[in-house]
Amino acid sequence: MKNILAIIGLFSVCGLFIYAIQDAKTDENFEKKLINDYNVYALQVPDDLSFAGESMPIKDPEVYERMDKELLVNTYWQSNGLLMFKRAKKYFPVIEPILKKNGIPDDFKYLAVIESGLTNAVSSAKATGVWQIMQATAKENGLEVNDNVDERYNLEKSTEVACKYLLKSKEKLGSWTLAAAAYNAGDTGISRRLNEQNVSNYYDLLLGEETGRYVFRIVALKEILTHPDVYGFNFREKDLYSQIPTYKVEVDTSVSDFTKFAEGFGINYKILKVHNPWLRDRFLLNKTRKRYIINIPEKGYYDTVQ
Repeated sequence: MKNILAIIGLFSVCGLFIYAIQDAKTDENFEKKLINDYNVYALQVPDDLSFAGESMPIKDPEVYERMDKELLVNTYWQSNGLLMFKRAKKYFPVIEPILKKNGIPDDFKYLAVIESGLTNAVSSAKATGVWQIMQATAKENGLEVNDNVDERYNLEKSTEVACKYLLKSKEKLGSWTLAAAAYNAGDTGISRRLNEQNVSNYYDLLLGEETGRYVFRIVALKEILTHPDVYGFNFREKDLYSQIPTYKVEVDTSVSDFTKFAEGFGINYKILKVHNPWLRDRFLLNKTRKRYIINIPEKGYYDTVQ
């Protein structure tokens, strides 16, 4: 019996030893797999970067380092980057023709990307919408902003206002790059810094961190969104978001209940608000009988329970 127990004990010890070796090998293989499956690479900064047709002086070592940083930060924030590809497919077709119509370089669509991530964001300073427009700027440029309606959430109208602002900045400051910077810091702020530092372009200015990074972030997103394969983003066309086709309904009276209004078109309140985020309440006063255009999705794209 003692011999049998000794043999069993020996086999148990050997088994544990073999298991420990196998477990160690498994851990080692797993670590190797992690190393092989996920790699972080230094990026090659292109030497021909530009914004709105204006070259970036990438041979300047200080400019090079700042550009390198923004490419790295935005390339390896993979989840955010992939969302930008998805949303760009949905919203760029709305933004691009408005920029073109107003004589604004196409590169400014990437300004909207860094401002809001192509969402209807609200900043701590209450800048609102895809273009992050302040209330005073919105009203000065003809947008309605009140408890019932906030047209900063209307992508077409807010893009028109952004174009007006950018055109004025370009005329005052002389370059599209400075106009982009002024979208963040204001015309007066950029003009004052140019005069104080006795320089004439953005890349020679010493600015605070946010405005100092601003154009570099725009160019980084432009570069990444233009060349997804170079920066390791993989997706299929069907992975991207698309606009749902809509038709327009004119309203020039008050609306007492948008839930019932939506149901009249075979949708629910949520879907009505998704396509018309500028409607800020469950009703519309419209005492002046203003003409509003409401987007209603074509049938067959949503399953709604009535």
